[in-house]
Amino acid sequence: MPKPKFARADLKPGECLCDHCTAKCCRYFALPIEAPKIQKDFDYFRWYLIHGRVSIFVDGDTWYLMVHNDCDHLQEDHRCGIYQDRPQICRDYTTDDCEYDGDGQYDMLFECSEQIVEFAEAFLPQSPRAKVTGRTKKLSLPILSTVTEQHDKLC
Repeated sequence: MPKPKFARADLKPGECLCDHCTAKCCRYFALPIEAPKIQKDFDYFRWYLIHGRVSIFVDGDTWYLMVHNDCDHLQEDHRCGIYQDRPQICRDYTTDDCEYDGDGQYDMLFECSEQIVEFAEAFLPQSPRAKVTGRTKKLSLPILSTVTEQHDKLC
């Protein structure tokens, strides 16, 4: 990810970091979800991911469902169209730890249903049905090395 043109450290007293941002915080929302434990959990995650403009990420021990969608009130100049009447969650948000100059890295990121299927196959014990049908083929997706590392950490 390219570095922002304006450094957070260069803010003058009273200046707002939002004046230099493209409103990253207003272009998605992420909700914590329970970590998957059984095949049914992974199937739900697969269902989320087949709906487009959705991803799942893991940060530390917490799993999140991320919905990529701009706020209805985000204006072309990246400002809030209802700033004076914005929801409380927006009022409580600060730029102290915002992602303005963050690297956008997660411990794990799943952007398509095939990635969560691959993770489930690596994470869950192989079912007798899978052994009988010969369903041991692994998908060759870039998430595989992260999946293996995460599996090794969890087991």
